[in-house]
Amino acid sequence: MTSTIINHEKLKDLVVNKLVEGGLIEDHANTVADVLVHADLRGVSSHGVLRTEHYVRRLAEGGLNPNPQFKVKSTGPSSAIFDGDDGIGHVVAKKAMDHAIELANKNGIGTVAVVNSSHCGALSYFVKQAAEAGFIGMAVTHTDKVVVPFGGAEPFFGTNPIAFGFPANKHKPVILDMATSNVAFGKVLHAREAGTSIPSDWGVDKEGTPTSNPHEVNALLPFAGPKGYGMAMVVDILSGLLTGSAFGPHIVTMYGDYNKKRKLGHFLFVINPSVFTDHQAFLENMDRMIEEIHQTKPAQGFDQVMVPGEPEQLREDDRLVNGVPVTQTVYDYLSKN
Repeated sequence: MTSTIINHEKLKDLVVNKLVEGGLIEDHANTVADVLVHADLRGVSSHGVLRTEHYVRRLAEGGLNPNPQFKVKSTGPSSAIFDGDDGIGHVVAKKAMDHAIELANKNGIGTVAVVNSSHCGALSYFVKQAAEAGFIGMAVTHTDKVVVPFGGAEPFFGTNPIAFGFPANKHKPVILDMATSNVAFGKVLHAREAGTSIPSDWGVDKEGTPTSNPHEVNALLPFAGPKGYGMAMVVDILSGLLTGSAFGPHIVTMYGDYNKKRKLGHFLFVINPSVFTDHQAFLENMDRMIEEIHQTKPAQGFDQVMVPGEPEQLREDDRLVNGVPVTQTVYDYLSKN
């Protein structure tokens, strides 16, 4: 399928216009567009602007509150509950991470449990917020069942991603953002959109058999078998049970039930390194670690060993200059008046 290369600022404007037309207030539309374009800049198109049409549909059918009234309840010097009032998750998570950073700045640690939220996009965006403030950030969230547990033939947990952001002094932050499934389901959606096949270890069909046809995928596989399955459970405990939200098969589906509020939970954790060590020394040691990893002898077929998130960062650097590829059907939707 053909793609269009578009400047990232123009792409953001197209997304904002669509969301505002769909009923979202402009301030929130700008945040959502920023998170979506962030994903496309990094090459994570599964969480990029292709999701815009889905959010517009949810707004139209009542599954999202277009003008939520956020509430923050302090539960201790370093903890709070952030109520998203069924708003769009990108805005909820960004505001909640801002509060976690504020807590960490004052008291060393910031933990925020988010309730009544919705799909928030790439978690890398939010842990990057913390890292750019000089802090360590962690974010987890759950979603509806789409991953088979290890040894199972039907889905129970969602892709349940987890992300970390670590600041450095000279170097850009180290960002680890990963689904607990082998891939995010959005990558399957992107393959369907692009008309390409997928690796057979991404997902299974209705019989639980691995398939390379993205249109046959009924559920995803956990990464590394029992390890990914175990991490998916951990994420659902933190973002579901700990926040008092639903878990696993009880979560409102993303695709379907567009008129229902999803009531998702997120869990955000921010650490100010200065409560454990000298802050500047920590940042400089991060630089040293990154540089020593870069100096590690590469395996055959590799030019250099990179740190987590570095390939995405290099891609972002390129696309900020040369533009973002967007599949033609997505571009046509965004640019249609």
